[in-house]
Amino acid sequence: MAIQQRKLFRILLLTLLLPMILGLPALTVAAASSSVQMSAPASHGTAVFVVPVKQTIGSGLQSFLERAYTEAEKANAEMVILVVDTLGGKVKNADDIGDLIRSSKVPTTAYVQNRAISAGAFIALNAKQIIMHPGSTMGAAAVVDGSGNLIDDPKVVSAWVGAMRSAAESSGRNPEIAMKMADPYSEVKVEELGKTFTKGQVVTLSAEEALKAGYAEHISDSVESAIKWLKLDERNVIEFKPSLAENVARFVTAPGLSTILLILGIAGIAMELFVPGFGAPGIIGLLSFGLYFFGHYIAGFAGMETAVLFIVGIGLLVLELFVPSFGMLGLLGIGSLVGGIVMASYDTGATLSSLGIAVIAAIVVVALFGYFFKKRGIWNKFILKESLTAEEGFTPAESKILLQGLEGIALTPLRPSGTVEIAGERVDVVTSGEFISSGKQVKVVKVEGTRVVVSEVV
Repeated sequence: MAIQQRKLFRILLLTLLLPMILGLPALTVAAASSSVQMSAPASHGTAVFVVPVKQTIGSGLQSFLERAYTEAEKANAEMVILVVDTLGGKVKNADDIGDLIRSSKVPTTAYVQNRAISAGAFIALNAKQIIMHPGSTMGAAAVVDGSGNLIDDPKVVSAWVGAMRSAAESSGRNPEIAMKMADPYSEVKVEELGKTFTKGQVVTLSAEEALKAGYAEHISDSVESAIKWLKLDERNVIEFKPSLAENVARFVTAPGLSTILLILGIAGIAMELFVPGFGAPGIIGLLSFGLYFFGHYIAGFAGMETAVLFIVGIGLLVLELFVPSFGMLGLLGIGSLVGGIVMASYDTGATLSSLGIAVIAAIVVVALFGYFFKKRGIWNKFILKESLTAEEGFTPAESKILLQGLEGIALTPLRPSGTVEIAGERVDVVTSGEFISSGKQVKVVKVEGTRVVVSEVV
């Protein structure tokens, strides 16, 4: 019991200290004109914010851009320049980022540095102006699944094509081109390019084609020359970069890695709860859960309530080992953990799916761990291998099997336990539940180790 209490204390202590160990991110902004790091750009006055969009479009990028636009508005910035180089990402995040760009008080120019593909094209189209680097491309925005296969659901395609159309119209561009970037099932003739795009094709514009079609206002070979063309070169240029915490958050909120963290978290905690001592499995499990919540907290999806649910869930699961509750504490603990994980997520459906996969995978991992290491390696540290044998000086309890079928006399009342005399020896016995008075003749009807069961001889 002392070992279990120490293990309980260590688990709860690490759970409580984990947020402080991970820490909170510092919000920093780097000035393009120098290498000085500044805690906030609130005093820059009229400025140009240069913000990179050079990663898969997802929850991490959305959170970073929300922070960038907030700081730009606080600084009374004259322009936000999004430096776009992405192959796309999640449609839902791209749609939210588009809303952010359109609703911001600070106008946006998109500088396509290399590729603005799929959802990246949608983000660029929401900007007031588009400037492209020579050799860059924009388009190919058809909706695909996780394997890269085209999605042919009419509702999904129609909604995305409509969003592309609206983005183009908001900046005064030919909506037919934007629609054909997203819709491979229609045929569109683009007068500006003198081309007809048939079924099975989507539009991808080069820098020159984009300029000709009115999808770019200028071609510049660098961000600096783009700023000069915009006549903003006299402004204070602020290069807004992701913090270390945001980079970590972007990494750990990726769908695949989130599932892996959940697997490690569930498997580690399960191993720790079912073996004595506190070691690597528990530490790995708690750190995995901590990274999961940390990433989603920085991304803006998790709050303190999710951390509270997580800690309460762990505590209830540990208490289930010590307090007889007929499984109620365990069920409440599991419910708290699941609730915390789901509340910390951006996409509830995807998170529940990942959680289901993680539970199944964790069960397999724990089973395999127990099977392969039950007789060797680290697993031996968790197993009591010593046996109390006669050779070691221990006296085993004498077997009563030879009493089977013998008769004797009850020396005491059997209620239902008592003492009888069998073959001249006093033997502690029990009945099957009935009362037998002293002096009655009894018979041994069952022997289970040292337990002797008798019944009255009628």
